[in-house]
Amino acid sequence: MSRGGQGLARVAVVVRAGAAPMWWLGVFAAGIGVLVPGVTGRRIGVMAGAALFVVAVAVVAYARRKRYVGLARSAVRAGKHDVLQDRAVSVRNWRRGHRWWLLLGFLAALGSAFAVPAAGGMLLAGCGTGLRLKAAWLGRRERAEDALLWVRVDWLAANGGRPAGKAVRAYRSTGIAAGDAAPGGARRRTAALV
Repeated sequence: MSRGGQGLARVAVVVRAGAAPMWWLGVFAAGIGVLVPGVTGRRIGVMAGAALFVVAVAVVAYARRKRYVGLARSAVRAGKHDVLQDRAVSVRNWRRGHRWWLLLGFLAALGSAFAVPAAGGMLLAGCGTGLRLKAAWLGRRERAEDALLWVRVDWLAANGGRPAGKAVRAYRSTGIAAGDAAPGGARRRTAALV
């Protein structure tokens, strides 16, 4: 990163990084929660969980979209000295930075099963689904604009998250073939020519 270059992480990758762990921990917690009769009973617990799942998906998927759009519109082209962070590094940084929150969320979802079976797990799974939908929305924007969105690593939170946080002043953009992640933050299926 000499001569003014910056380390850049893909915005969609950072958004998507928490989707899989939240989904799987939520599904696991809901599965265990169904085995516990709970205070409300399984039927009410599952119905409440389904409602929480839908609400969580909507809230997480649509939260801060205006901020993302504003940052995307003002994106400047990445310089030749900027260093593009690998997808695996961005995902690992996010998951390491949030591992205790994920553990606490999982334990809270398990504990809530004694009151409302499966509801906490379904809420956690809904948050993961919402993150995946938000990353997919970013991917559609990237394809439409034919440009990938990147954020400076030093503007991310200490835990590797918040790609649209207060510290982020602008995004950088590159061509659609840059980096090792496809639009939306998923792994590229085939090697792209740069």
